[in-house]
Amino acid sequence: MNIVISGYYGSKNGGDEAMLAAMLEVLREEIPDLRVTVISIDPEYTKRRHNVDAVPRPDICSIIKKIRAADLLISGGGSLLQNVTSGRSLYYYLAIIFFALMLGRKVMLYAQGIGPIRGVLAHKLMNLIVNRVDLITVRDRGSLEELSRLKITRPKIFCTADPVLAIKPVSLDLGEKILARHSTTLEGKFIGVAIRHWIGWEHFRHELAEALDRLAVTTAAKIIFIPMKFPEDIKSAQSTAALMKCPSVVLDEEFSTREILSLVGCMNVLIGVRLHALIFAGVMNVPMLGISYDPKIERFLDSIGEKPLGDLSNVSAQIIFDETFKKLNVPQNSCDDTLLKKLGDLARMNAKLAASLIRN
Repeated sequence: MNIVISGYYGSKNGGDEAMLAAMLEVLREEIPDLRVTVISIDPEYTKRRHNVDAVPRPDICSIIKKIRAADLLISGGGSLLQNVTSGRSLYYYLAIIFFALMLGRKVMLYAQGIGPIRGVLAHKLMNLIVNRVDLITVRDRGSLEELSRLKITRPKIFCTADPVLAIKPVSLDLGEKILARHSTTLEGKFIGVAIRHWIGWEHFRHELAEALDRLAVTTAAKIIFIPMKFPEDIKSAQSTAALMKCPSVVLDEEFSTREILSLVGCMNVLIGVRLHALIFAGVMNVPMLGISYDPKIERFLDSIGEKPLGDLSNVSAQIIFDETFKKLNVPQNSCDDTLLKKLGDLARMNAKLAASLIRN
């Protein structure tokens, strides 16, 4: 079986690479003879990291050739169909779907986070193209509502969960070795911090630095900045750490999915702006605190019975300190284990539905 996967892959974003790794893991379980081609920003990187074939995003001729030979185009996972973080990417992903439809190939939207979609043209194209795909799975109820608002009703639609929630927990050995390389041993309490630069950044990094200083003094916890996207998140971490009076550790390497999972598992609590850092915390049973920059953060936290501390432009040092202190000193998980297990099962359902679509 041949599948082409279209998504934001090859950018060295730990969350997106984790999504692809998780998708491939469950798809290969469901389809033993699976052959995969990934449309990638950096095809050589994608080939090395995931053991798949890959073609460059700008090479439309090669992409069309691969789609023509495929049994299924998967668009996803992630927030591909939105035009808030990028005005142009929406049209690129819709064009890939359009090519597959014109070639008579089956098309599945795989665990996507839909929207926000702004503008008349974007609305019309979404309605015209997405209503013609064969199957849609979305990762949260907010995406279902966005599809309804866009009047996308013709394909079969299922609300499942983010692909990364299907990934298996890993041992802490990898994380311990990485921390040791940075002169840090697993003694005492650890606060993991996974942040990114975005609108409201200047306010946020000052408030966060103040809260982390207070936490380091009050709880003697070690502050560990974990980058999800290389190297951008390292720069964001370094600029925040520079505002702090207390020492902290900025992990300045690119990590594999297993390494990031293991690092997160070594933490006593994780403060996250990156969606998949929060999801990793859920997978590794680590209490989490989310700060929003995009509706996908609120949607995920809502799915596990949590709320964000605020967004980048309004969160305060006081609330970051209070809620982190509480998580550190109350011996319980951040969210309902039953909800997380259910989400893991729903994440695996994406692959089962993809396999069924191909076989039918």
